[in-house]
Amino acid sequence: QGQLVQSGGGSVQPGDSLLLSCVASGFIFSAATMGWFRQVPGKDREFVATNGWVGSRYADSVTGRFTVSRDNIKNTAYLQMNNLKPDDSAVYYCAARTLSNLEDKPGAYEFWGQGTEVTVSS
Repeated sequence: QGQLVQSGGGSVQPGDSLLLSCVASGFIFSAATMGWFRQVPGKDREFVATNGWVGSRYADSVTGRFTVSRDNIKNTAYLQMNNLKPDDSAVYYCAARTLSNLEDKPGAYEFWGQGTEVTVSS
């Protein structure tokens, strides 16, 4: 059974940066597609970015500011978030799917991290 454990997040000011990490176990990480989503109360979970061996894809709202990466030796995925804005405030989730194609729908992912809160406020 796959497991994802997240770390990072916190409270920052607009324009600051944060790095989220997601450590995976229980599946072949190097072959998996990793996704990042975020959710605010009362709204659906929103696609942020996805990364696999075929490449990466980003939501328009974060393109140019957020970068996904991974370390297949450490079984860890990362979401580097730069130039954060108040609208980026949310609970961020990492997710994994064992198929290689990139997906932006939460239902396409099999395993989920516990979530980590990001608050951007002056």
